[in-house]
Amino acid sequence: MRDLIAAPLTAQAFAPFGDVLDTSGAPDKVINAGFCGRYHDRAQLDFGTGCAGVSLFKAEPRHLPYRFDLVERHPDGSQAFLPMSMDPFLVIVAPDTDGTPGTPRAFVTAPGQGINLHRGTWHGVLTPLHAPGLFAVVDRIGDGNNLIEYIYDDAWTVVGALAPS
Repeated sequence: MRDLIAAPLTAQAFAPFGDVLDTSGAPDKVINAGFCGRYHDRAQLDFGTGCAGVSLFKAEPRHLPYRFDLVERHPDGSQAFLPMSMDPFLVIVAPDTDGTPGTPRAFVTAPGQGINLHRGTWHGVLTPLHAPGLFAVVDRIGDGNNLIEYIYDDAWTVVGALAPS
């Protein structure tokens, strides 16, 4: 078994895998008579063939240490996870190494952060750390198999998480 420490999720560290969706910094525009800040077009949505769909996922919470050996990717579309609570969740991603996942990385979101995984990015399953584990998910809807799973020969364990700096 191999161990990982989850890092705080930052846009810079996560850039090779996708987009961090949050409301840090000033909004791009203030709307609704000054009562709403719009953070405009923050995700690189990519659906190839097919179209965008919005689904709701309800996942069982997990706890650290968290053991995993399964990752997956979606070759035909990006996938955005938007938590419907202010609870952090665990994000596991891995670079592609000649068609298989390389060494994974783990991140913990800040409350209110979401992610958009780029098309083809190897990633772990949805891993909320608190109930209710409810997410809005924007991903590709269309014909064809948009799921490839990979099981590591040796499991990985996220043994802990670094505190945000």
